Amino acid sequence: MKNLSCGIVGLPNVGKSTLFNALTKQAIPASNFPFCTIDPNLGRVPLPDHRLGKLSSLSKSEKIIPADVTFVDIAGLVKGASKGEGLGNKFLTNIRETDLIIHVVRCFEDENVIHVDGAINPINDIEVINLELVLADLQSCENIIGKLERQAKGNKDLIPVLETLKKVREHLDASKPLRTLDLTDDELDRLKPYPFLSAKKVIYLTNVSEDCLPSMRNKYVESVEAFAKEEGSDVIPICAKLEEELAGLDEEEAKEYLASLDVKENGLNRLIKTAFHSLGLITFLTTGEVETRAWTIKRGELAPEAAGAIHTDIQKGFIRAEVIHFDDFVEFGSRPAVREAGKARSEGKTYEVQDGDVILFFHN
Repeated sequence: MKNLSCGIVGLPNVGKSTLFNALTKQAIPASNFPFCTIDPNLGRVPLPDHRLGKLSSLSKSEKIIPADVTFVDIAGLVKGASKGEGLGNKFLTNIRETDLIIHVVRCFEDENVIHVDGAINPINDIEVINLELVLADLQSCENIIGKLERQAKGNKDLIPVLETLKKVREHLDASKPLRTLDLTDDELDRLKPYPFLSAKKVIYLTNVSEDCLPSMRNKYVESVEAFAKEEGSDVIPICAKLEEELAGLDEEEAKEYLASLDVKENGLNRLIKTAFHSLGLITFLTTGEVETRAWTIKRGELAPEAAGAIHTDIQKGFIRAEVIHFDDFVEFGSRPAVREAGKARSEGKTYEVQDGDVILFFHN
C-alpha cells in the first residue's frame, strides 16, 4: 500500500508545529501567533522496528529500509474554516488527502502562549474543529445528493446510494462526525467514492506541560479521554516540549533522558504504533544480502496482495510464499537453517499474512 499519511490538526497555538518539528526533526518555525503555518509542512518518519536490525545482521544486508509514515502539519483551523475563514478551504483540502487525523489538543496552562479563544477548554477546542469538518461534509453531501437525485431518475441502481447519503446528511445535520455513525458494510461500500472528512479516524494528542511528567495526566487530559471514549477514538498524552528536547539527542542519550524522567517510551513511537493499529495496518518483512525491508499492508490481506505491495508483477505471477516466523529466523540464524529445522512454511493464495512474517515470494 502507499505510504501512511497523518494530518496534524488543531487550533492555532496548541503545539502543532513544535510537535511536528520533534516528530520529523525538522526546524519549521513555531511562532506564537495564529496562521504561522500556511502551506502544509511534510515530513517522512521511519517506523521504529527492532526486528529489522536483527534480520539485517543475520542476512548481512547492505541496507535496511523501514516502513515509514508521512506527517503533514496542517495550519491551525479556526471557527468558520468550512466557509473559508482563516484560509479554511485550503486546509480542508490538505486534511482530505490524509489517511488519519492527529488532533493536537492543548492541555496545558501558560500565560505566555496565547489561546485563540482566551481560555483553556480542550473539549470546546475539539468541538470547534469537529464542527468545521462536519459543516464541510454537510456541504459536500448536499451537493452529491442533488447531483445523484437527477441521475437516479434514469438509473435505479443509484437509489441505495442516495438512501445511504440521506442517512449521512441526517447525522451531519445533528452536528455529529461521520466516524460516530453506525453503518453496515454495504453502506460503507456505497460511500467509498466520497472521502468525507469527519469519517476519518482520529487520534487525540493531548499536549501537556513538563510539570505533568511522568504521568502526563491532568484534569484536561481526563476530559479528552472521556470525550474520545464516547466516539471510540484513541488518546495519546504527549509533552511536545519533551519531544522537542528528545529530537536533539542521539538514541542512547534520549533513552537515558527518558529513564531519568521515568517515562517509558517517547511520544513518536506511541503515536506511530497507535496510528498503525487504528487503521488496521501491519508490516511483513523481507530479508537478503541486498536489503532487509518492512512492507506496510492492511491486516487481513492475503499472500498475493502482500506480494503486490512489493511489485504488481509478483502478485500477478504469484505461485507460493515461504513464510518464517521472525522468532524462528532469529533462533536458527538463517533461511536454510530454518528450513532444515522444519520451521519454514509453504503458503498459498489463501494465506492471511501476519505482522512480522518474514516472507520469500515465488512467482512466474
